[in-house]
Amino acid sequence: MTRYIALLRGINVGGNKKVSMAQLRKVLEGLGYTDVATLLQSGNAVFTSKEKSPAKLIKQIEAGIVEGFGFEVSIILRTRDELAAVIDANPLPGADDAPTQFTVTFLSDVPDAKRIQQIDAAAYLPDEFRWTGREIYARFPNGMARSKLATLLSGLRLGVTPTARNWNTVKKLLELADR
Repeated sequence: MTRYIALLRGINVGGNKKVSMAQLRKVLEGLGYTDVATLLQSGNAVFTSKEKSPAKLIKQIEAGIVEGFGFEVSIILRTRDELAAVIDANPLPGADDAPTQFTVTFLSDVPDAKRIQQIDAAAYLPDEFRWTGREIYARFPNGMARSKLATLLSGLRLGVTPTARNWNTVKKLLELADR
């Protein structure tokens, strides 16, 4: 049995794609997953499954959401151990001291390196980011609200599906996975 973290992209934002966490838990339990828990209203779910194929799980969850809510939602999936490795690999110092200034953008796949290399990091200072495989770590010392880098990282320009979580949420998800 593997512990998984499902990150739903773009729900409960601006009144669009409303997903109650109680209903989401029911959908996941209806798919046969166990020890289902959710965190916050932004689409974070933790569950246990015998299924070893992340691609199969993603398809099952996406289909379950269409059936349960009537609209499509992209899912980013990580195992408990992958999430722990994301936390351990953080290349930007200070995340635990100022967690609201830090995000991890989880990607559906590894983007083409050329797309990342085309980003002029100096143009976004004092915001900064580091790319490592299927994650992009970012620091926003003046907040994310007006950050052009945050807008860039949350879009589809990288050729893969992104969804971002702040550092507090990332760490709480690991805690929830460990219960």
